[in-house]
Amino acid sequence: MDPGAPTRHPVAWRDPEFFDAQSLDAEMRRVFDICHGCRRCFSLCDSFPRLFDLVDESTTGEVDGVASADFESVVNACTLCDMCFMTKCPYTPPHEWNIDFPHLMLRYRANQHRAGRAPTSASPRLAETDKNGRAARFIAPFMNWGAKNENRLGRFLMEKFAGVHRAARLPQYRNPAFLKRARKAAPAVNQAAPAKGRKVALYATCFANYNSPEIGEAALAILAHNGVDCEVVYPRCCGMPQLEQGDIARVAENAKKTAVELGSWIDKGYDVVALVPSCALMLKLEWPLLLPDETAVARLAAHSFDISEYIVAIARDEGLADGIGPLDGGVTLHMACHARAQNIGNKAADMLKLVPGAEVEVIERCSGHGGSIGVTRDFHEIAMKVGKPTARRALETGSRFVASECPLAASHIVAGMERLASESEDAAKGLPEAPRAYHPIELFAKAYGLDK
Repeated sequence: MDPGAPTRHPVAWRDPEFFDAQSLDAEMRRVFDICHGCRRCFSLCDSFPRLFDLVDESTTGEVDGVASADFESVVNACTLCDMCFMTKCPYTPPHEWNIDFPHLMLRYRANQHRAGRAPTSASPRLAETDKNGRAARFIAPFMNWGAKNENRLGRFLMEKFAGVHRAARLPQYRNPAFLKRARKAAPAVNQAAPAKGRKVALYATCFANYNSPEIGEAALAILAHNGVDCEVVYPRCCGMPQLEQGDIARVAENAKKTAVELGSWIDKGYDVVALVPSCALMLKLEWPLLLPDETAVARLAAHSFDISEYIVAIARDEGLADGIGPLDGGVTLHMACHARAQNIGNKAADMLKLVPGAEVEVIERCSGHGGSIGVTRDFHEIAMKVGKPTARRALETGSRFVASECPLAASHIVAGMERLASESEDAAKGLPEAPRAYHPIELFAKAYGLDK
């Protein structure tokens, strides 16, 4: 009998037992013992091989032979991607064993944070996306110069003092930010489009706002061409970087403020659309699990959409405006983990398949990047190793375009492709000319002829 779809329980971070060391250790051992007996997740990320090696190399060959202090290495390798919960684990709720591995890792991270420890040696400043973005208004050229891989001295110093691996690709900062650009030059709304009357508060997200305004500009152009009135909004970061650090209280406090601010747009009949899947996941799923009693958070979740999801909904419900042309050369599309974790299907692929004659090769494997973890000196080479099969598959497709809804994942995949191409002439044949990473919405704008 079908036990039902996986469900998640609220994160009980305000319960004193959540931070009780003895209770946490007992739960870690209960879950790890079940994982050890199952091992379906061994290939997902580095957490599970670390766990199984600890067990296999212990004196008993069981979890009881592993020291509690060694659990930290398992937790530190978790990227909170949710893929074990979403795609592999047969024991998620409503199963009586009630396994939610990512949220158990989050609980451990919250205890780490309370104790003043961090999952990596990287500077906590990496997670301060808004502070870094605001600083870039004044010193973007200097920050970008220091972050370039070719700047050996700068990258050596970043590795030594900030914990950022010298070979990791870092996003560049853009000035002005997307929010300011959108206010200066908003595209005209197509009054004849079938979807005329829709209204969207486009949540810029920290990455599109500070690092890649092209993503936001592409979305804005497509929505306007399809008759959608848009207002670009950005109260603050969604908090995913802080969640990775275990700072749940800070995430929750900012979630309450943001839900109220974005709720004012919902009051005026606007849908809230996020440009990056990690941010959509926070608004739709993670915030309600952290704040299950907050009405504003629940209301925001019910009115929030991923950008690809929203475009597909327009195509389904009203029909798209004319003007879509072909994309020659094909697209290799990586399905981002946080897009999959929204449990809405592969909307990015559905969107790109609306392009006439589209050739879309979908890769449903981890990119290896894992949020900010993938750039740290502790985990970058592991991230490259985990993402190697994805990079290899992207080379094998020979597509002209490589895309992912997660911009960091897309960049990481291209870096992996270039590394493989440098090692093999055969692999190099599959590398696109002047390879770069795309967000699917940028490719959809290109098909419309709306790219800048």
